[in-house]
Formats: sequence, C-alpha cells, structure tokens
Amino acid sequence: MKKETGMIALAIFVAVVCVLGIGTIVHTQVEGMQTQTAKHATKSKTTKKPTKTVNINWRKPSQNKPYPKWQALKKPSLLVSTKNQRVAVRDGHKTVYMMYASTGKNNTTPKGHFRIQPERGTFFYNQGSREGARYWVSFKDHGIYLFHTVPTNASGQYNRQEAAYLGKKSNSHGCVRLSVPDAKWLYQTVPVGTPVNIY
Repeated sequence: MKKETGMIALAIFVAVVCVLGIGTIVHTQVEGMQTQTAKHATKSKTTKKPTKTVNINWRKPSQNKPYPKWQALKKPSLLVSTKNQRVAVRDGHKTVYMMYASTGKNNTTPKGHFRIQPERGTFFYNQGSREGARYWVSFKDHGIYLFHTVPTNASGQYNRQEAAYLGKKSNSHGCVRLSVPDAKWLYQTVPVGTPVNIY
C-alpha cells in the first residue's frame, strides 16, 4: 500500500513538473516573440524617409502655374515666413501662390503687420552694401525695407552665389529677396496698401 501511494505521489509530482515546465517554455517563447516584435516595431518607427532636394531656380517663377489674377482676389495679402523662407500670396486664409524667398540674416527683417508703400522701382544700387536689385517694392520705412530680386552688382548682373540661398537661407540685409519673375510680378501687380504680415 505504501509502495502504491509512493508511486501515485511520484506520478503526480512528475505531471506537475511537466506542466510547469511546458508553461515556462511557452511563456519564455511568447516573451521572446513579444521582444522581437517590439524590436521590429522600434526599427520601423526609426526608419527615416529620404528627404527630397528642392531644385530652386531664381531665374524662374517659384511655382509651375500662372500667377494669381489680383482683381479676382477678395481679400489679398502677403504672408512672409522668415522661418521657412517663403512668401505666400493669400486670399483671406487661403494661399493662392507660394514664392521662395531669402529674408534678413540674424533676424534683420522686421516682424509684424505692414502695408505696401508707394515707393517702387526697376533698379537700385546701394554703395554701402555694394549690392543692388531689380523690381523693388517698399513695405516699411519708405524705401528701406523692400521686396526685390536676388541681389545684383552695380552693373545689374545677378550675384549667383547669393541667389543660391533663395528659399533655403536668410542672407539679406533685411529686405525680402525673391526670384526675378516673382519680384517682377509683385512690382507690376501688387498695389499700394496691400497688407504684408511677417512672422
């Protein structure tokens, strides 16, 4: 009788060990799968998409579409982003055209709310900065802060090195530089009194 009781106890013990052992193995395998899945998910999250290189041609309009018809705009304004180096032509809260820009280095472009002023012209040259530009339009201090083309020398030849910063880096003395066609359109189209918001 004692022998049979001992055999039964041994069988129960072996069965319990087997069940616990299998449970541990299954648990370990599940944990391993979860860890691998977590690692895979982490890798998926940190995978970076290749960034697109924007090819900016300062001799051409910023967008491959016609400039907006000013008379069709109900509430036109210009919105200048010094962070993104862009000028948005807006109709109310809607952007109807986006231009590449280069604003003032070291935050020299004034921020705030302004309006297009009466002063404008087809060319200027500043002896002090040894830079000029074409198609300029004043928005502050009557001829001091302007929208204009990428810079030129005294002969009106464009400075290609400075033009390369357009849409990429703030590098002017405080004015807002634009591509040649964009500046010409603004000079010919945008009337005195148009709101200019710079942030």
